[in-house]
Parts: sequence; C-alpha cells; structure tokens
Amino acid sequence: MPETLAPPPAGQISLDEAFAPTKLMPYWLDNPAAPSPAAELLQATQADLLIVGGGFTGLWAAIQAKEQSPELDVVLIEAGRVAFGASGRAGGIISTSVMHGLPNAVRVFPNDIEQLEGFGQVNLDGFEETLRRYGIDADIEWNGEMTVAVDEAHVDHLSADYALHRRYGHDVVLLDRAQTAAQIKSPLFAGALWSRHRSGIVHPAKLAWGLRRAAISLGVRLFENTPLLRLHDAGSHVEVQTPKGSVKAPRVLFGTGTAKVGVPDINRRVVQVRDHVLATEPLTDEQLARIGWAKRQGVYDTRTQLNYFRLTQGNNIIFGGLVSYHFDGNPDPAEDGRKETYHRLAAAFYRTFPQLGDVRFSHAWGGPIDYCSRGSVFAKPYLGGKAVFVAGYTGFGVAASRFGAFMGLNILFDRDSPERGLDIATQSPTYIPPEPFRWLGAKLTFHAFDGADAEGGWKRAWIKGIKALGFPM
Repeated sequence: MPETLAPPPAGQISLDEAFAPTKLMPYWLDNPAAPSPAAELLQATQADLLIVGGGFTGLWAAIQAKEQSPELDVVLIEAGRVAFGASGRAGGIISTSVMHGLPNAVRVFPNDIEQLEGFGQVNLDGFEETLRRYGIDADIEWNGEMTVAVDEAHVDHLSADYALHRRYGHDVVLLDRAQTAAQIKSPLFAGALWSRHRSGIVHPAKLAWGLRRAAISLGVRLFENTPLLRLHDAGSHVEVQTPKGSVKAPRVLFGTGTAKVGVPDINRRVVQVRDHVLATEPLTDEQLARIGWAKRQGVYDTRTQLNYFRLTQGNNIIFGGLVSYHFDGNPDPAEDGRKETYHRLAAAFYRTFPQLGDVRFSHAWGGPIDYCSRGSVFAKPYLGGKAVFVAGYTGFGVAASRFGAFMGLNILFDRDSPERGLDIATQSPTYIPPEPFRWLGAKLTFHAFDGADAEGGWKRAWIKGIKALGFPM
C-alpha cells in the first residue's frame, strides 16, 4: 500500500495535480536527438577486443582502446540501446572523485589517497578534453558541486569535510546559513560546502550519444539490441553467443553493471539498488527567482536517505533520491511504473523548496545503481585474464566511468600503469550476502534510512553497524 502523506500546505498543489502531466520515463531520453539504433548482430564475427555493455564504461573503453591502439578491431555489443540503461537515467552531476566522494576514498584507501586524488583531476581534465576534441555537446556546465546541511547538527560534518578537501588541494568554501541562501534558498539549509572547480553538471544521455558517435567515428563496430546469451571460455579466446550471432575475441571487457553475464562471482560483489528521480516542468523566471541558484551548482544534501538536485538548460529541476532494493536486483520493478512510487520523493521536493509549491513534474523514473561494499569502481580480471569486469561506482559513475574504463583496459592488456600498483586496482570489494539475506538486509537498511536523522534509536544503530562492516552509507 502506498504511504499516506499529510495534506499539502496552503498554496501547494495536490500530488494528483503535481503528477497530472508526468511521463513515467527519463527526462533525458525524451528527446528527439536520440540516434536511431545501430544494427543488431546477425552473424558470427571476430574481434581483437569485445566490449559488452554500451553504457558510459563501455563507451569510454571503446574510445580509449581505439585511441591507444588504432589498429585494434573493437566490437561493442549492447543489450538494448545506448543510454537507455543506467547511463541515461543518472542525475548528471560530475564529481572530481573517482570514488564515492573524498571522505569515502580516505576511509577505503588511506594509503593511496594522494594518488587517487591526482587520478581524479587528470580524469576530469581528460573528460573535458575528449568532449572538446570530438565536438560532443552535452549541455556541460563546470559550475561546481555543493553539499548542503539540512540540519544544524550536520554543519560540523561539513566543517570536517571542508578541512579534508582543503588538505588535498580542493578549491572549496564553507558557507553559513545566510551565505548558502545567497546561493540557493531553502528553509532546510543550515550551511553548505561548495567545491568550485573540476565538477559540474551534464546531460547524461547527450553525453552517451556523443561518446557513441565518437566511438563509431574511430572505427568501433557497434551492435545494439544484441544481448549476451552465453559465455564460453575457449582457452585462447572467449566466445559470446547473442540471439542471432556470436563474437570470438581474445579479450573481453564487461561494462555491464549488475547484469548477469555468466560469471557468478561478479554478482556476488555488486548488487543493483534502485534510485528514483523527478523532473519538474520548466521553471519560469519568476519561479526560479524564488530559489536563486544563479550559479547552477549540482547539489547533494546530508540526509541519510539523501536527495540530490540540479538544473537543466531548460531550467527543469532534476530531483533524485529514495533508493530502494528489489528481490534479486529486479531491473524492471513494477513499482517504477506507478506514479504513487514517486509521491514520497515529491514530498521531499516540496519540503526542500516550499516556495515552489505550484510546480508540477514532467517526468519520473527509476534507475539502477551498481552498489559495492567499498563504494568505488573496481576492475577485476576473470577467465584467466582474458576478461575484465568494471563496475561498482555506487552512484558516482558519470565521470568516474572514464577512469574505470582506463584502469580496466590497462589490466586487460597488462600495461604498466601507475594505478595498477594501488589497492584500487589490486583489491576487490567483499562479497554481499546472497538472497534472501541480501533482500532482508537491504529492506532493513533502507527502512532505517527513512527517519534515521529524526528518530535515531535502532535505525541509527543499524546504520552505524553497516558502516562498521565497511559498506558506504
């Protein structure tokens, strides 16, 4: 049964009115610029490198592989259409971190943090340069990212993060309540940490479509609507069967997120959780003036069940959060197709911006997050080194996917590269318990998230226990 919500305050439209125009699909994909799908693989073929998965990781891997070795014959197969999976459902906030933020990086890899910070900066510079080189117009805005405290008790946490970011050379400022309101107005925000460089916002589908075009221009053979059915280790090479064809290749890179590809160990280390996202109708100039936001930063808040938000070029607000889990990582839960699923997220939006009580939602959608125990990308070899699996971004993959693809290719081709000597390349995330324990643990954890900040008690104790086991919260 859907949760019963309190009636809206005076001046705010009802949830039925707010969702009247809503399309249950990603805002990013509702775009006439979407390219026509590439052909399906209809025959047997061979390649020097097979990439499975046409999301950000697979696309970045294809481009970098061809840039590094133009003579390589690279085949990329995508089960559906490029950008229609996780990559086209993201919020589109770009972070300099190749992990789930600097505090998580310090927690997981304390011995390598300086090098990881350097990789993050080089990765973002390369990200920007690639878009410029291939003429990719992805509505990118390098306007920084902010973390906003939604309670006075969270300001000390931001102060600690500020000191950490300053220690590692970030251009950050710590804002009090009034200074935060000068950037973006909400009665909830007691302060903010603003990281002003090497971060920003992007249109994720346009980014994926631009990378797709760049890969094809380099000679990558792309086949869409071509899912992997079976995987066979043939000794000197790997054979992949698809519905109407097959690929033989001596090397395979999997950028498949949480999809099952026939290597059981993968799905013991990465699990799919579902994020949920709303897009408002375009704000008028008068509505936008109510909240300010002249610098248009991407924003995260400090709730345990956090929300994030950013503007589009058309001044829609993208507002995400409300993470959930479905048994066995169901990639298409029925709940995502019901407007009632997004009512709690809408309520959080109106609490955050009560001055926008007349704003309605144009789109609502769910999307997968490839969660792993360490909260950072990992690249793990399989099949005697002939295959490498790259995933585990835990919500920070829009930019980190470029680094993940780079690291995965270096492992796959056994290149001498500096990141390969670090724990991020040599250690793997721990196993996550199987079903039904996975489902029970996730349900308890997400129930604890809801209300933990206000209620404390067992919910706060449970979250502390999960963090003590090493899982990023």
